[in-house]
Amino acid sequence: MYWSEFLTVALIHLLAVASPGPDFAIVVRASVAHGRRIGVCTALGVGTGILLHVTYSLLGIGLVVSQSIVLFNALKWLAAAYLLYIGFKALRARPADPATAEVRSAGEPRGARGAFVTGFITNGLNPKATLFFLSLFTVVINPQTPVFIQGGYGVYLAMATALWFCLVAWLFSQPRVRAGFARLGHWFDRLMGVVLVGIGVKLALSELR
Repeated sequence: MYWSEFLTVALIHLLAVASPGPDFAIVVRASVAHGRRIGVCTALGVGTGILLHVTYSLLGIGLVVSQSIVLFNALKWLAAAYLLYIGFKALRARPADPATAEVRSAGEPRGARGAFVTGFITNGLNPKATLFFLSLFTVVINPQTPVFIQGGYGVYLAMATALWFCLVAWLFSQPRVRAGFARLGHWFDRLMGVVLVGIGVKLALSELR
């Protein structure tokens, strides 16, 4: 009965998640700079962030935020500030010391947790994601659809997002890919910093309302 609705949701989500944005930039940077484990942890953080959007959409909080200029703009500026913070840190990257390169790429548990949190915050604070999920759960999904079915959609969206970005992490953490980017070294990190700063500035200056 709900298969047509689910397929519509899945198709719309596929088109949205495949579009490059801050989540993509964060996962690629983590995968190239720190390897597959950190890249996957970042991807899992992004996927978990989807559950945040799903939860407040089901509770109706997203509608409240979208109708409040103060709250919505506060979310927008907070997200922009976070992206700018990460971007400027990347812009300050320096050539790696060969003696410490192996230690840096070892991927300690604390680094994995930090990568997960970075992915989660990057996705969770994205106001465009707020609008996307609000539209999804108020326009595309029938309000008469049982909450547990809508929750099932949300779980699928989170898992599909995590799977997609795990694939991105896998691709960009391939030895050949990392070796190619390693020649650029800190310049690649700075390039990703420019991308993140650009996204942050665009977000800060955008008129989302």
